[in-house]
Amino acid sequence: MWTDLLTPGIPLTEKLVRTLLVYAFLLIGLRLAGKRELSQINPFDLVVLLLLSNTVQNAIIGNDNSVLGGLVGAAVLLIVNGTVVRALYHYNKLDRIEGRPDTLVRNGRLLRHHLERELITVAELEAAARRQGISSLAHVQECRLETGGALTFIAREPSEDDVRHHEILGLIAQMDSRQRSISEQLAALDRKMGGTTGTTP
Repeated sequence: MWTDLLTPGIPLTEKLVRTLLVYAFLLIGLRLAGKRELSQINPFDLVVLLLLSNTVQNAIIGNDNSVLGGLVGAAVLLIVNGTVVRALYHYNKLDRIEGRPDTLVRNGRLLRHHLERELITVAELEAAARRQGISSLAHVQECRLETGGALTFIAREPSEDDVRHHEILGLIAQMDSRQRSISEQLAALDRKMGGTTGTTP
């Protein structure tokens, strides 16, 4: 049993090379596929990511079911990723590799050429906005597709005209309420005076 658990089925050098090749392939492949794949906006993107991890598993471990082989593969992935990220950060290249966020909505207006480039439909964007509590894209100041695939929304602040309009509507509502109250008081007073007049001899 211990032999099966601790003896790798393939040489550790081969496992190292396999892990490095798969890591590089996935890094380049996901970068070329675009930020949409990471966003998991619809079931297709989620299925692709789930199948990717399963598809490349055998490419990394090879003909090896040992615990030690799996731990070595995982350790190589963590070390390589940490080294690559630190090196890119140190040389200020991380932003270039990750790319830049894409603006999809600005001042309530869709930037359709950006949507087409990222293959994001208006319906998907509206659904993402509703998940963040924004009922309409017209209420969005800016929407960006971040480098990690997340969609971030900034709600529009009301303009001075919107604020004034809202205040005027509030004043009109108050005036209507007061007018109804005065009308009711006058009607009650009229009824009272009519009753008094009727009982006068």
